[in-house]
Amino acid sequence: MREDSRRLANFRVHLVPAVLALANPPWQRDVWLDPSAFESLDRVFHTLFDDFCDAHSPESYLGTSLRTQEEVVLMRQLGTALNAATADAPNDTDEEHLASRAWPEVVAIAGRLAQVMVANDLTELVALHESEPT
Repeated sequence: MREDSRRLANFRVHLVPAVLALANPPWQRDVWLDPSAFESLDRVFHTLFDDFCDAHSPESYLGTSLRTQEEVVLMRQLGTALNAATADAPNDTDEEHLASRAWPEVVAIAGRLAQVMVANDLTELVALHESEPT
């Protein structure tokens, strides 16, 4: 596996689950609102904005953690929606974010992005499998 492929895989193994979590309201209520759970919305924010992408300006992550221009566009939309939800959460709590009037848009965009990311990853997996000698 080439070094850039390894880096992409390493970034996506963190990024895709964060997007999937944003697309799943039952997960959000069951996990993020449970004080004993490890994962929180703050961790998702760090994944999307600091550690493995920059949802404000995702273009520079094309080929690093994002596979296609479509993923870049959807990630930017997700960043904008998350910022709108944050504006409705003055105390920056997970509960406030989930209750934000902007939250349904976050979930919808995350759902579209998750579908695209998983489909792109599966396409890449099939291509890798087909390129292996039999």
